[in-house]
Amino acid sequence: MSMMYYPKSIKNFNPNNRLCIKCIRYCSTASNDNQTFKDKLNDGPQLEDFLAGSVSKYEGKLKLEKGENTRLRLPPWLKKEIPVGENYARIKSQLRQLKLATVCEEARCPNIGECWGGGDHGIATATIMLMGDTCTRGCRFCSVKTAKVPPPLDPNEPQNTATAIMDWGLDYVVLTSVDRDDLPDGGANHIAETIKQLKKRSNIYVEALVPDFSGNHECIETIVKSKLDVFAHNIETVEKLTPFVRDRRARYKQSLKVLESAKKFNPELITKSSIMLGLGETDKEIETTIKDLREVGVDALTLGQYMQPTKRHLKVIEYVTPEKFKHWQDFAMNLGFLYVASGPLVRSSYKAGEFFLTNILKERKNKQIEEHGVI
Repeated sequence: MSMMYYPKSIKNFNPNNRLCIKCIRYCSTASNDNQTFKDKLNDGPQLEDFLAGSVSKYEGKLKLEKGENTRLRLPPWLKKEIPVGENYARIKSQLRQLKLATVCEEARCPNIGECWGGGDHGIATATIMLMGDTCTRGCRFCSVKTAKVPPPLDPNEPQNTATAIMDWGLDYVVLTSVDRDDLPDGGANHIAETIKQLKKRSNIYVEALVPDFSGNHECIETIVKSKLDVFAHNIETVEKLTPFVRDRRARYKQSLKVLESAKKFNPELITKSSIMLGLGETDKEIETTIKDLREVGVDALTLGQYMQPTKRHLKVIEYVTPEKFKHWQDFAMNLGFLYVASGPLVRSSYKAGEFFLTNILKERKNKQIEEHGVI
């Protein structure tokens, strides 16, 4: 759940210094130059530059053998600094004032210090998580709080979220949410209203990472008809591991049908999914999962390393090397995805992917205007 920051000069770009990705980004007032936030993004390295990075060979143990009860040591490419700094404190304060939850905190993202701290270039990032901070499901990889009946939805959240995002002056945002199986519509109308509030205020591109709504097609249609630009739903892991990794209500084939349904409601909609590696899956199972996603029309795919959030959660079975992630990127691109981001600290969404998808969406809009004279 993270994003990447891109320095102005690729000469100094380090592919290991990644910011929290699945996030809403805004330009910090602490920046010392006159460049706009959009200019900083455009001037930075692109997806190919990030994926081309290399890491020195690691001699430590990367995979647990069957029956081993120890924990793997963290390889160097996954180590992060403790969150500190003025930007970090300011963002946390702003989000609390608006009563907005962030997946950065709830999911214990390893990149939160760099994201919220803003780094040397003054760019800070955070992710809004809709419908509160408590989920009705208990996936074994996720540290978000769970309860059978979480607190009621905040009716002001859609407007507060839109207000915050508009103040940050973004071109593209990513929204995510908890699961709310306690609600008749799973929270679909609440998410849709947030998207509508954003669209009413500007021409911002909106990506929504949504639950499976227990496979309810009406809920999926509600999200699609909110006029979002990218419909995201994560498959998370391979089919064999799904019952052990995800909540039992989250089924592999059900997730595929959710993504397929979104495409049927709007064939022009970009759909997106994500896979975690390092939970004990085989290469063959990864290949099958990637193919399954492409067969239901998924356009964008991310692959990242599973990180154990606490000792109560599933152990990491394997730390996948950057070279192996590059292999999966090549494999998936050859199947015809619009874009694939694959790396140890890649999460569902991040700047490189968002910038790439923004360009695709702009090209489509311009083509529609040329052909029909309307958007």
